[in-house]
Amino acid sequence: MVTPVLISGTGLAGEIAQLINRVYADAEKGIWLEGGSRTTEAEVAELIAAGEIAVARSDGRVVGSVRVHLLEDGAGEFGMLVAAPEERGTGIGTDLVAFAEDWGRSHGVAEMQLELLVPQEWSHPVKEFLRSWYTRIGYRLVRTDSLESAYPHLVPRLACPCDFLVFRKVLDPSR
Repeated sequence: MVTPVLISGTGLAGEIAQLINRVYADAEKGIWLEGGSRTTEAEVAELIAAGEIAVARSDGRVVGSVRVHLLEDGAGEFGMLVAAPEERGTGIGTDLVAFAEDWGRSHGVAEMQLELLVPQEWSHPVKEFLRSWYTRIGYRLVRTDSLESAYPHLVPRLACPCDFLVFRKVLDPSR
């Protein structure tokens, strides 16, 4: 078990951005046009400065991360959830989601949200695994949007038509 913590200082921004890009390159293979990346060191540094990035470490190295923040409607949201591929199956993802939910409770939110991008015309194995996992841990699909409505600037980078799934979970405040 690892204990994720919010980080301050942007010294890890490059390492975290590399991990996110490495994981998303596989997790979203075929969804985006070739040559793109999920994030940049500068974006991660901004998120760290805003207090929105938590990391999990093992033997001093970053093995996972998650972004947490508040939404305008008062819910919390987590995203950019990654575990190093060589650490999969060790519970890092579960620990990071538990951290995000605890973070939400500590900020007085009643619900946590996550977003999942899935191809419309074919089944992506990683996305199907994630959809199933999120559902098993209590997240429910609340709406399906087009990527155009939420992130229009990303649409030209898509390699295929996709649905944008929004999941929410009511948090038990007693946990």
